[in-house]
Amino acid sequence: MIRKKLKLICASLLAIIICSANGIGGVIPGLRQGLPVFAGENDPSTVYFRDDTAPASTETLKPVPEKELSEMRLCPGGTPFGIRMNTDGILVVGYAAVETESGMVNPARSAGIVAGDIIRNINGERAYDADVLRETARGSGGKPVALTVLHGDKTSEVTVTPALSASDGEYRLGMWVKSRAAGIGTVTFREPESGRFAGLGHGICDTETGIRLPLASGEVFNVRIDGVRKGESGTPGELRGYFTSGKVGALLENTDFGVYGVMRQQDSTDSGSALPVAPRSDVTEGDATVICTVSGEVPESYSAKIIAVDRAGNDTKNFVIEVTDPRLLEITGGIVQGMSGSPVIQNGKLAGALTHVLVNDPTKGYGIFIENMIAAMRDF
Repeated sequence: MIRKKLKLICASLLAIIICSANGIGGVIPGLRQGLPVFAGENDPSTVYFRDDTAPASTETLKPVPEKELSEMRLCPGGTPFGIRMNTDGILVVGYAAVETESGMVNPARSAGIVAGDIIRNINGERAYDADVLRETARGSGGKPVALTVLHGDKTSEVTVTPALSASDGEYRLGMWVKSRAAGIGTVTFREPESGRFAGLGHGICDTETGIRLPLASGEVFNVRIDGVRKGESGTPGELRGYFTSGKVGALLENTDFGVYGVMRQQDSTDSGSALPVAPRSDVTEGDATVICTVSGEVPESYSAKIIAVDRAGNDTKNFVIEVTDPRLLEITGGIVQGMSGSPVIQNGKLAGALTHVLVNDPTKGYGIFIENMIAAMRDF
């Protein structure tokens, strides 16, 4: 197994506000951690992207018949794209004790709510917006708030009595919550006829809990890369960029193996003509090409080598890849946050996508078989 051969810390590559920790993402400066706010439709100044580490897969893939793979032709991506998504419910990410006149209390914790829970209903009404939950507590007058909470695969009814904060006179529930996310990643491929696309190679998960965010709705935007922080041993680098357009597509699924959606053809910037797909049996150790964008909006191809392959893998770490191109090494130091989803080409076929960087050696990282990404998108 690959993980036993390389005793290095790895981090996934997505740049996202609410995501799994340590990903390969990029940065749009301005937003405080855990408090996502969006100013204007195309205003990047309030969006901050953090690292992302994809959690272990919880989904089961159905193998794609090799004959079906052999008939596929997909347009490789390599272009950056932006995401704004609303979660299906309100995610609890931690506790925040309330200082009252009688001492410190935590209503949410006392009611049995834990980080990772998803609030589905507030006083019998469907819950989508964290701001609504906050306002419900503030306007409660100290009366109990009824919540429907999803914990793992179990749903329960929970009553939380807000506490009156001595510092500002407002009623609080004693928990940090999130209901929106934004970030940038890289398009892996697009179907030339349908306009469906895939990206990232792993899911968008919450930074604090590692929970994959349940998707209610999402929008896709074009992104321009305007800066790079070079990766060094022990410190992942990152791409920096900003949204450059209005909505150009929709996000439809957030899975353990990538995100999927549709994009208007005139707004897609594929890096080349459609290529055949490499089944996992065709992915071998040896020369490969990584397509990514490290400046502007136009992708370029860079040389790399696949140095280990785990053909039995059904997760997001199926092969180890090393960047060898002097140009990319000079600019980024290897693999950096923001390159999540960058397509990997081998022997003229679309073989996979970058998903993780080895933090102690940023010239190396993991990739996912393209076969796994295709399997995850077959049902929508």
